[in-house]
This record gives sequence, C-alpha cells and structure tokens, in this order.
Amino acid sequence: MAGEVLEPSSVARGEPSSRTPVGEFELCAPAVIVTSGGIGANHELVREAWPQTLGKPPTRMLSGVPDHVDGRMLKITKDAGGRIINPDRMWHYTEGIENWSPIWSRHGIRILPGPSPLWLDARGRRLPVPLFPGFDTLGTLEHLMKTGYDYSWFVLTQKIIEREFALSGSEQNPDLTSKSLRQVLASRVGKGAPAPVEAFKRNGVDFIVCDDLRDLVRRMNALTGDDLIDAGDLEREIKARDREIANPYAKDLQITAIHGARKYFPDRLSRVAKPHRLLDPGAGPLIAVRLWILTRKTLGGLETDLSGRVLRPDGEPLSGLYAAGEVAGFGGGGLHGYRALEGTFLGGCLFSGRMAGRAVAAAIS
Repeated sequence: MAGEVLEPSSVARGEPSSRTPVGEFELCAPAVIVTSGGIGANHELVREAWPQTLGKPPTRMLSGVPDHVDGRMLKITKDAGGRIINPDRMWHYTEGIENWSPIWSRHGIRILPGPSPLWLDARGRRLPVPLFPGFDTLGTLEHLMKTGYDYSWFVLTQKIIEREFALSGSEQNPDLTSKSLRQVLASRVGKGAPAPVEAFKRNGVDFIVCDDLRDLVRRMNALTGDDLIDAGDLEREIKARDREIANPYAKDLQITAIHGARKYFPDRLSRVAKPHRLLDPGAGPLIAVRLWILTRKTLGGLETDLSGRVLRPDGEPLSGLYAAGEVAGFGGGGLHGYRALEGTFLGGCLFSGRMAGRAVAAAIS
C-alpha cells in the first residue's frame, strides 16, 4: 500500500492491522512479505538500470503496468538493509501502442502480432533476419535501440490486421474473459478484426489507414515530424517482398516463416493470414502502426534465499523480511537470467510466493 506497511504481528494474529510509517520497518514482528512488483511505471528507474547491451535507453516509453508499480518498496527494503541484485535484468516489449482510452498514465497496450506485418525502423528500413513480428523480443529491442530512435513501424493490410492482431490486457479481450466459445469463434475466426482492435484502428493515435502507399508514407512522416521515410525506397522494399509470395521456393525468410506457421492448423484457422501481396488492392486498405517501447517486467530485484527470506549485503537473512514475485526477480533476485522465456513469469510468482508463505507459516507457528 502506497505510503504504509502493514504491521506484521497483528496480521499474523488475524487482528485488525495498525500502521507503520514507510521507511520504519518494525522487523521485531514475525514477518513481512514484500510483493510490490517491479519498476515498470518509473521510467527514470528503468533508464538508470538499463543494460548497456541494449544500447541507449529510450527517451520516450509507454507503461505496460499501473502507476503504483514504481519500485518504491525496493528502495524501502534496501534502506531497511536488504540487498538488490541484477537491476539491469529487465523485459520490455517493442510493439507498444498508446492506449486511446487509458487507465493509468502513459498507458500502453502491446500488440501480440502474427508473423506477417512488415517491420520497419524509424527510417523505413526493414528489420534484419530473424527480427520478425513475434520472434525475438530482446533481440529486436537491442536492434531498435541502436538505430537512435525510440519508435518503429508495422506496415500491413486489413486482411492481416483482421487475422493476426491481438492486444494485451483482459479488457482488450472480452471474448476470452467471457469464457464463451461462441464469442471466441466469432471474434477470432469470423470475418473482421476483434472489436478492440478495430477500435484502436479508428481511434489510436499510432494508427494510419490509407489506400495509397505514397499517401501512407506522407502521413507516417507527418505523424512523427521526422520526415525520415522515402516513399520510393519503401515501395521497392515492399515490391521485393511481394514478388516472393507466389514463389514456392521463396528466399524471403519472413515469407518462409509465414508458410511454416500456417502448417499448424489452429494458427492457419485463427492466427496467421493467408499470404498475399501487401500492395494487393483487394487486401487493403494499407495500415501503418507506430510502435513504442513498452515497459513491462523487472527481472532482477531483492536477493532472497530458497525460503524467500530477503538477504543483506553480507548474505545473511534480514530477520523477519521475505519477498516474492517480481520484486524478488520472480525468485532469488533474478530467476530468469537476462533472456526470459515469455509465458513463464506467472510460474515464478506462484512458486516464490508459495515458498515464502510456507516459510512464514513455519516461522510464526
């Protein structure tokens, strides 16, 4: 809770809690478990901890977490004697778009893309192999940060957005949260894009929709104010890509990846658009989406032992203090290393929480 810490002795006894001011941990009580999350909403802390391997940190980022995920409890715990390790381990997304209906400040939503959009840097240059949509998040982040710009672009068609775009967040997936198979099939398999995706296409500041490529480029340059993209160069890039669509032995590795993805029937049915030329009028209109870096996970944090006890700089446990979840790097202060596997974060939260909970129960019994 912002500004306060529950007094653990009364919590352990099941009594109404009193309050202890922040920065005055009363560790004579049986136990405090810190589960405050990471630093994703505090962009200054993100920049301070930014790993050198990822180049210069972005000047502008979007937040993929609420404002209260600000790292405050990390500082409080450090001031109380705990040790923070691996602060430069972090996980951010490269497909962030500004939420047109924000819930928190600088609220960004991640596009979970299929493999078909053409990914361009700020100058309109195609990203190198194998940095295709949905492939290597940290590899793409490293590449983009070395371009000197904070944003990149997807260029795609209406056919692609209808089949391949999904958005992060439960509020962006009402068909899934409703647990209705009928709604899921209508939204993901039927004609048209899911309603939240169409809403972003209509209202999102980062979306541009045009029938003509040169007009699309003109509006892309106008949106950024940088005038970095040459329409002729981009047209040649797209035409080179489009020529490979009809080639059964395509040497364009992204086209090969699209064909490979469609060999899996569920993806062919609901997730990967049928390969087509981006400049095919029947697949249009053309769509450009400006993408920002979206802050997300803190992979380092409070160092803990196997019981979830917070450790001091000398390696000894800090009496009565435990940590679990993202604030503890999902366990130990950096369970995932530098290159986490997407989809595994919840497991670390559950496991470290279980171990800390069992240790506290044993300590106060």
